[in-house]
Amino acid sequence: MARRCPVCRSKQWHKEPSSGLIACSEGHILQNYRNESREMEDAPRHQLKKRTIKRDKHTSTKLKDSKLFHGKKGRFFYFQCLQLVLRHQIAVLTAEWTLPLQFETAVQVVCKDIWTLHLSLLRDSIPEEFAEGSSEEEEVDPATTHSQEQSIQMEEIHVNPETKQSSSDDDNDAEIDQLLAENSQSESDSEGDPDVVPTTTTTSRSKGQRNRGRHKHDRAYSTLAILVLACWTLRIPILYRDLLDLVQSYELPYLDVMRLLPQNMVSHLTKYNIQALTPPNAPSLVDLHDQVSSLARRMRETYGILTPEANAAPILWRVVSRCFGGNPTLYRLVKRLAARLSLSLTVHHSLAPPLRRVKDYDPESHKYDNIAPELAFTATCIIVLKLVYGLDGKRRLPLNIEDPACEMPRLDEYLAFFKRLDDADGTARDAAFSPHRKMTIEDLDDQTMDEYLVFCERALVGNGSDELLDRYFPLNTGPPATRKYVVDIAHEEMTATRRQTAEEGFLEPGEEYRLGEGAEEVVLRVSEWLAIKRELVENVVLSYERRLWRLRKR
Repeated sequence: MARRCPVCRSKQWHKEPSSGLIACSEGHILQNYRNESREMEDAPRHQLKKRTIKRDKHTSTKLKDSKLFHGKKGRFFYFQCLQLVLRHQIAVLTAEWTLPLQFETAVQVVCKDIWTLHLSLLRDSIPEEFAEGSSEEEEVDPATTHSQEQSIQMEEIHVNPETKQSSSDDDNDAEIDQLLAENSQSESDSEGDPDVVPTTTTTSRSKGQRNRGRHKHDRAYSTLAILVLACWTLRIPILYRDLLDLVQSYELPYLDVMRLLPQNMVSHLTKYNIQALTPPNAPSLVDLHDQVSSLARRMRETYGILTPEANAAPILWRVVSRCFGGNPTLYRLVKRLAARLSLSLTVHHSLAPPLRRVKDYDPESHKYDNIAPELAFTATCIIVLKLVYGLDGKRRLPLNIEDPACEMPRLDEYLAFFKRLDDADGTARDAAFSPHRKMTIEDLDDQTMDEYLVFCERALVGNGSDELLDRYFPLNTGPPATRKYVVDIAHEEMTATRRQTAEEGFLEPGEEYRLGEGAEEVVLRVSEWLAIKRELVENVVLSYERRLWRLRKR
């Protein structure tokens, strides 16, 4: 209950807003009471206030170089440079492999068609107005208009926008293009596929989360993927390491292509396009095969173009003879086991027919079906060697004279020859100078040193000669040092595996097989020969072993 005012006996009190004192209805102040609030939203009335006057911000506008092409025009010009690089790569590849004239013409035609399809399947398609040579809607400095029109309308690097579908397939193609633009793919294999990319839409991404990098289909090694796909189409038994060895030896234009482009083209490239055209390293086998298989899959889904299977017989023989130093018996065993494992010889597992299902739970495709053929064959060859020799420290000898193991060499002699294969590979052209091999200058002889200097000159200067150096600093050079592309390995005569008697009691080939164990030296040899990680080879071998074990139970 409120107390009364001691003067007027009133019970009506109120608080003065200015002073914080309590007064009655007649204005009498309540003594011994004062309420102070220290929280002030504004400064006190007796405090000095200073108001700062903000200056007008002068934004420093950096003048852009009018010669450089940005935006869609720069992207179109980037693909023009890639097309010119692809033409140089085709010329070098046909010259290095000494292909006949018919094959050279066929490679050029097939690469041209695949390049056109590749451009039409890009996530961000190239505007047709640039391809037709029309002017851009953006403002361009008139001082550089003439030079830009000359560079765009160059006849040698003109992009032909010719891949149109019939009117009956427009709706389906539009839907497929939309799905490809969102970069989402649904695979039938539940175990996973390296070609699967997480589904992300550009509309759901925020501005800070957008991928500022270049898409994998726009990168420079897409030209290498087109070369590989053209060789598959023409049934040329190519290995990925054949192409990558030429790239690492700086003979196939890829690592430093700026010296091949004309100056009137280089002057219009931005620093980002220059970085994209000059990658620091060659692509790995896994990345290159991923690009090739993705392009073949999109060609199949969009245009119905089917890439034929790999020319398996020459590829398998090269793997058996070059990587393992094997004989025809090993070739036959690997071929039979590959057929038993139902290895996919297509560039992408979706291009192969589904597997025959004996039971309802049998899959239509297997894991690691979308790998390079040479990797699949090497993994199968490792399993065959483990079946024949064991490679686990226990000796295995055949008991029957009709056993194919009797035609295989003895284990000790074969392992000794197997170790000499790495030294023989070093005599191949520029294999010793590969970044995957360790090399010290102190261990090089005079001939290898000269070859290394020739390699450095080709990598740093190029194949062209400098007229100023030749004029003022002439050198009396001898014949150029050349290295063989394929070295004939001297296969020594080795003793065949003897047949054991019934009293000896050794294990027979195929007994006590251990999954995922043994064959460490062979796996290391395969990883170095293919220039891939050792863990990937072990995973593929283990997957094939488990598949073979499941087939054995039937």
